[in-house]
Amino acid sequence: MARSGYCYRDVLPFMAMIMVECTNVGLSTIYKAAVSRGLSFHVFMVYSYAISSLVLFPLSFIFHSHRKTTLPPFSVGLLSRFFVLGLLGFLTQYLGYKGIDYSNPTLGSAMSNLTPATTFVLAILFGMEKLALRSLSSQVKIVGTIVSITGAFVVVLYAGPVLIAMHSTQKFATVAISLHESETSAESNWIIGGTLLAASYIIAAIWYIYQAKVIKDYPAELVVVFFYNLFCCIISAPVCLITEPNLSAWKVKPNVELISILYAGIMGSGFGILVHTWGLHVKGPVYVALFKPLSIAIAAFMGVIFLGDNLYLGSVIGSLIISIGFYLVTWAKMKEETNEIVEEHDAYLLSNADVPLLKHRVVSTKQENAHA
Repeated sequence: MARSGYCYRDVLPFMAMIMVECTNVGLSTIYKAAVSRGLSFHVFMVYSYAISSLVLFPLSFIFHSHRKTTLPPFSVGLLSRFFVLGLLGFLTQYLGYKGIDYSNPTLGSAMSNLTPATTFVLAILFGMEKLALRSLSSQVKIVGTIVSITGAFVVVLYAGPVLIAMHSTQKFATVAISLHESETSAESNWIIGGTLLAASYIIAAIWYIYQAKVIKDYPAELVVVFFYNLFCCIISAPVCLITEPNLSAWKVKPNVELISILYAGIMGSGFGILVHTWGLHVKGPVYVALFKPLSIAIAAFMGVIFLGDNLYLGSVIGSLIISIGFYLVTWAKMKEETNEIVEEHDAYLLSNADVPLLKHRVVSTKQENAHA
């Protein structure tokens, strides 16, 4: 029983998050190929949200009708919270892509490290993470977060010598890939781009916190993600129709453009957001946000394997630093969860212990754990 609980709370979330980041790297690659064929970002956004909504609607309905536990009834307040989730998600994606248009993908990758740091601070302010500066687990968690972010900056900003030269003739400059090969356009406005990117990743941190609150009050991931995509589609449709008035651009060609939209709708906005939502429910917002810097390392190595990118020393060093930081935070959170279980167990024994000797034993056990 303990083994299955460990797999559900620790092993499965880690594997699922890694899978999502690999999926996102693939999405970035296909999206870049579709854009090079003439696909508009605004069209891509609306259609991908619509595909996600269509796919998730029957699944969420079936899940809701067969759920054994009782969920809170739908209300205007609940729907308004779903709307806010959709608004935050739309702003995150829209501002992020616009920021990259004004700057470049390398700056976008570097600025993405604002998300775990901001999420960590917000989680503490909203009482979702414990912070006791004298506690070893809290100290390790802070150090681990800083180390992970530092490693991500190393991957993005330091190339170093080439360790493996693949001699690839084709490079994809996306948010996740082409961390060292991207060139800055002379017309790039780094002030506007940096401001938009900073706003995007800070809003992403707010989305993590707000999503964790919503899923705690309404623990039905499929239903929440369906309404999230539905409201994203409703919000993005008028905005993107105004910013992309060319009606011919809305006619998707049955080639890589259609593939990118289907892939984004099913695997990105659908599967990816669903796993993130489940991860927020099981592990909390800080754990999920920490995969932002980890995704940069994943993108670098997947670029070597699947795209023929060169492997740089900076990618290897930065990835090792990220892994160390991620391990430190994971260890700290496991330590905190173990302490919470012990405290709950001891409190239960104390409340049900009628024999004074048993109370004495429980108190002695707590004192031994404190000294350990």
